Amino acid sequence: QVQLVESGGELVQAGGSLRLSCAASAVSVSSYTMGWFRQAPGKEREFVAHIAWSGGSTNYADSVKGRFTISRDNAKKSVYLQMNSLKPEDTAVYYCAAAFRKITSLSRDYVHWGQGTQVTVSS
Repeated sequence: QVQLVESGGELVQAGGSLRLSCAASAVSVSSYTMGWFRQAPGKEREFVAHIAWSGGSTNYADSVKGRFTISRDNAKKSVYLQMNSLKPEDTAVYYCAAAFRKITSLSRDYVHWGQGTQVTVSS
C-alpha cells in the first residue's frame, strides 16, 4: 500500500510561485508514474502533470505548460510540482497520485491518491 501526503499549498498572489511536495510511504516509488491533478470548486478533477516511472519523461496540461515543472526524487520517495507565474485560475485543491507501471494522464489509471493541498491564487 502506498500512502501519499501532499504539502506546500497556501495563499499566494497572482504572478507568484509555489512548490508542492508529495511524500510517499512505500518500499519504493520507482515503479510508479507520479502525477499531479487538481480540482477547483464546482469543477471536475483535471490532470496537471505527470512524470513517468520509466525514463522520467514528463507531460503537462496545456494550461500549465511553460509555468509548472514536475520532478521526482526516487531516493527520497518524493515528487514535486514547481508552479511559477501563478494565475487565479490555478486556484484548486492539488492532488498527488501514483499509477503503477503506466505512463498516463487518465485519473482512472492512478491507484493511489493523497488527501490534497489547497492552493489559492489571489488577483
